[in-house]
Amino acid sequence: MRKITYLVILAALLSDFNGMAQKKTTSGKDTRPNIVVILADDLGYSDLGAYGGEIQTPNIDFLANQGLKFKNFYNTSRCCPTRAALLTGLYNHEAGIGQMTAKTQKPGYLGRLTDHAVTLAEVLKASGYHTAMSGKWHVSNTSEQKDPAAQLNWLNHQETHPYFSPIDQYPTNRGFERYFGTIWGVIDFFDPFSLVSGTKAITSVPKNYYHTDAISDTAATYIREFAKDDKPFFIYVAQNAPHWPLQAMPEDIEKYKDTYKVGWDAIRENRYKRMVELGIIDPKTTALSPRLNAQTNWENNPDKDWDAHAMAVHAAMVDRMDQGVGRIIKALKETGKLDNTLIVFLSDNGASPENSAAYGPGFDRSSQTRAGDPVSYDLKKTVLPGPENTYFSIGPDWANVANTPYKLAKAESYEGGTRTPLIAFWPNQIKNKGGQTDHVGHVMDFMATFTELAKASYPKEYKGNEITPMQGVSFASTLKNKKGPVHDALFNEHFGARSVRYQGWKLVATAKERNNWHLYHIEEDQSEINDLAAQYPEKVKTMNDLWQQWAETHKVFPKP
Repeated sequence: MRKITYLVILAALLSDFNGMAQKKTTSGKDTRPNIVVILADDLGYSDLGAYGGEIQTPNIDFLANQGLKFKNFYNTSRCCPTRAALLTGLYNHEAGIGQMTAKTQKPGYLGRLTDHAVTLAEVLKASGYHTAMSGKWHVSNTSEQKDPAAQLNWLNHQETHPYFSPIDQYPTNRGFERYFGTIWGVIDFFDPFSLVSGTKAITSVPKNYYHTDAISDTAATYIREFAKDDKPFFIYVAQNAPHWPLQAMPEDIEKYKDTYKVGWDAIRENRYKRMVELGIIDPKTTALSPRLNAQTNWENNPDKDWDAHAMAVHAAMVDRMDQGVGRIIKALKETGKLDNTLIVFLSDNGASPENSAAYGPGFDRSSQTRAGDPVSYDLKKTVLPGPENTYFSIGPDWANVANTPYKLAKAESYEGGTRTPLIAFWPNQIKNKGGQTDHVGHVMDFMATFTELAKASYPKEYKGNEITPMQGVSFASTLKNKKGPVHDALFNEHFGARSVRYQGWKLVATAKERNNWHLYHIEEDQSEINDLAAQYPEKVKTMNDLWQQWAETHKVFPKP
């Protein structure tokens, strides 16, 4: 199956590579590092083997065991805002995506990357890098059909339209030489909506197509083509997995068919123990937070067979993504590029607590397959997830397990929503192999880090637009086991959920509470269990003032 997928993608891309070979620079061989960013979608903090999980991730674990694991790295708690911050080096509101991709006139909520930001691809391309992207874009305004029936027909592949967002917002118009992937966010993994090569819509895929494989194999193809000359390359691999819908290959699901039958508590406690053993967490500062829905009991759960199977599909999706990482590593090895390539792996947010079946079809969720088979959104859990004609998610209880040991999940500013595993692998430079760091970083730091390593210039103006100064700080020194700059404070806001981390403390509120702040001594209570807001009202006021000042100066205008 992988061979079929690879050949189809290769045939589609080869014409794009004609004439790509470049002459050597007059100053000799370019020794700057290649950079590969691999971003998972809705991956929990403890899902990876290297971070305590039971899912088989040997290739990602290899990167961790030969690289560096970050224990205090942050995203923005949601898919497209994280992608905006990662790509631009700015807080996501400054990049134009304060919420999702709906178009508005508010500067922080354009629903697309603003013209006053530059992408990593634009900056690195200008400094002499090849640039390519494979996978989920999700930082442009979504184009929809006005008639709901026509929209569903489009989603179901019964109708075709040339573009899935304004063409000037496509990746190839934001610095990427090559692009293969989906413009929208949610997809059918066996036959994805909004799939394009460059700017051309792909109207059919092979019978045995699986999107996670296609993303990985395309990235490997880019590596092999870019390796033909001495120019360094930047490749952004943005996986859709393991975001819902729960769809995976049967042979991968089979590996985990019995794994999760022991239930939520057993898996969560086992993960916590392994995290302690691995040194990912210190039990003195990081307790196992109370389980979400602790009143529920696995043994009395009438849907435990369905729930165990659902988590098995989630594991299978992560497993298949890891297999693809192995093929990317293989391509780097075979082309002689591995030693001087910085590979960074992370997640865009914590695991999702959503019940996707409750949404039903519409917007980005199909009602039928291309073949006309109805897609099940059965809320009674009588249909097992996994095949293409199902549209389910793991739900809040398993999301809580995936985010072990932290509280809450995707879309919230608590650690379960914003803390991400981050692995950095770079054989030529990372000497503390298998090491771990407490460096506190953020996805917007990639711009500062990569421009430093690439000796690139971050522009003040680009294509006639004044560019917002980068807001991240470089962690290049941390990669080399040296002290470097750190953030004075880190902020977050998403649909009212908000936080500020400052001088070892964290002030945080959920989306429902908004202004009802909770205060935690985060350095001593990383699981956010002991709320000290009533005990330290002056600290709450100080940190609230900091957050308000940040919001006023960073285009953050959440709904009241």
